[in-house]
Amino acid sequence: MADSPSRNDDQNLLLPLEAESQLSSLVYDMSQQVQTVMENMLKMTNEIDQSSNGIIEDIEKCRDSALERKRNLEEQKERFQKAAFTVIDMLNNRN
Repeated sequence: MADSPSRNDDQNLLLPLEAESQLSSLVYDMSQQVQTVMENMLKMTNEIDQSSNGIIEDIEKCRDSALERKRNLEEQKERFQKAAFTVIDMLNNRN
């Protein structure tokens, strides 16, 4: 027997509703995945910020240490130069 017109209409109505339901489900799943990815990215961004802050602190400590060593070396250089000039003067005055 052939389908009645009302049954065809019911089936035609179900197809768009079913497709809409599937589409809604797909959109919901995608939004959940996007939210999860965004949360993970936020966690990674926070970890990167913490790591970079630690690295910046280490760089500042190294810079301060290098400046201190430079001052010490310059002081030693001045002392050696003074000693060398004193020796040169002593040698020049002997003659």
